[in-house]
Amino acid sequence: MKYCPSCAHTLAIRIPEGDSLPRYVCEACGEIHYRNPRLVVGCVPVWEGRILLCRRAIEPRYGYWTTPAGFLENDETCEEGAARETEEEARARVEVGSPLAMMDVVHARQVHLMYRARMLDASHEAGPESLETALVDPDAIPWEELAFPSIRFSLEAWLKDRESGREDFHVSHVRRRGW
Repeated sequence: MKYCPSCAHTLAIRIPEGDSLPRYVCEACGEIHYRNPRLVVGCVPVWEGRILLCRRAIEPRYGYWTTPAGFLENDETCEEGAARETEEEARARVEVGSPLAMMDVVHARQVHLMYRARMLDASHEAGPESLETALVDPDAIPWEELAFPSIRFSLEAWLKDRESGREDFHVSHVRRRGW
């Protein structure tokens, strides 16, 4: 960040009074601009025991499989964001259920929040960010072709809950890139 979004003056990096971390501070108007982690929301959509997966048509991880997920937009709830991302990426309608998993992705400055979701019908197709979509039996999940550790973690959590008959909330952390 180079210029103040409020007044267009050059920003300085310094620790503001009462703070403990360096921040972007406008020397002209005094506004402090925080750069905090972004929230990625998504879900594990299920239809008759099968999981909806999308093959990514965008970077990063072009061509790898994921569940529908993306950045939360302003003025929407996490659940609304998860449903919107499912509609955008897989043209599927879902009823978003309880939270399934949260993963701190420290190196990417993101928090991923995944929900359980029930597809309202079997309809799905690739949206602009997907090459293809598929309803996959749990024993046919393409583990070696998953796009991100948070997707693997969410699917493993979903399978664990299915086996136990419980709906737990699972938490994990990734501090560096890679698997």
